[in-house]
Amino acid sequence: MSNSSNLSDLSEAGVSIWLDDLSRDRLQSGSLQKLIDESQVVGLTTNPSIFSAAISHSTLYREDILALKAEGRSASEIVTELTTSDVRQACDLFMPTFLASSQVDGRVSIEVDPQLAYETSETVERGLYLASLVNRPNLLIKIPATIEGLPAIEELTAQGISVNVTLIFSVDRYRQVIDSYLRGLERRVGRGAAINEIHSVASFFISRIDAEIDKRLDATQPGSPLRGAAALANAHLAYEAFLEVSRSERWKKLAAAGANLQRPLWASTGVKDPSYESTRYVIELVAPNCVNTMPEGTLNEVREKGIVRGDTITSEFAHAKKVFANLTLAGIDINEVVALLEDDGVAKFGKAWEELLTTIEAVA
Repeated sequence: MSNSSNLSDLSEAGVSIWLDDLSRDRLQSGSLQKLIDESQVVGLTTNPSIFSAAISHSTLYREDILALKAEGRSASEIVTELTTSDVRQACDLFMPTFLASSQVDGRVSIEVDPQLAYETSETVERGLYLASLVNRPNLLIKIPATIEGLPAIEELTAQGISVNVTLIFSVDRYRQVIDSYLRGLERRVGRGAAINEIHSVASFFISRIDAEIDKRLDATQPGSPLRGAAALANAHLAYEAFLEVSRSERWKKLAAAGANLQRPLWASTGVKDPSYESTRYVIELVAPNCVNTMPEGTLNEVREKGIVRGDTITSEFAHAKKVFANLTLAGIDINEVVALLEDDGVAKFGKAWEELLTTIEAVA
């Protein structure tokens, strides 16, 4: 028998549960609405890989693809039409949540085209276009946290767009992301524009950190006690940075002007190593003002056996620092790891996007 009380406990502990998935099948079958109604799901994220899988494995898009092709639309234009349509419908499903949560939750994300990850001005232009196309107040525009993405985050925020910053792998980059968000808000305040309806999340990737560092440890120090320690320590230190900023004078000035916190969002929370507890990237990342976006498989695991112990982050800061000190002693170059993961993340989303375009072109 399912134990939905685990999901309720997670929500009550301050974690907003979002689903990391979307498809037309989900929308039309009612499965997304059921998750909203029965599983504490209060938001949703998408990415190019999710859309590639959704469109490639479903017949529900075929009629629209053929109709758009008949209008002379390019594969890229068709992808934009299909994805923004699905996201718009998801936004509408989450609108009651959006209103009930004072616009904090009920959010749906759509990502700018991954080939623009290293192009600042094009990212801003695309973000504005997607926002106008979906045209829903509970939309988040997803921007990668590349160096080139940072000024795009600031600019879109300054223009009143709510942003989900994705592909964050290091605490240093996370601090830069927070700064970009605050700079955008400060620019609006400086010209007398409202900031109370702008929201943001910063998507900090979890499981890929362990996957890469464990692989390196296994090659040099089999059986190392540091296996599986890096990802949680990294996220714990990110939350410490979040708390530092939320208690700063800089933030207090913005909050007085109506600003909303940029909440940390734990992404890539499905466990990749089957030897690890399936709920570890959820249960060990519980604290107020967090979002955890998870695939349905992980959501089901949490429902069945995820015993919530309350805040599992704020008591771990000293231990997390010790983990990183020991990783350095073990010869792990954290800076090199996170740079590799960022490049790899952009490349994977780019590949998924190209595969999606190929799929569209093949429909006849």
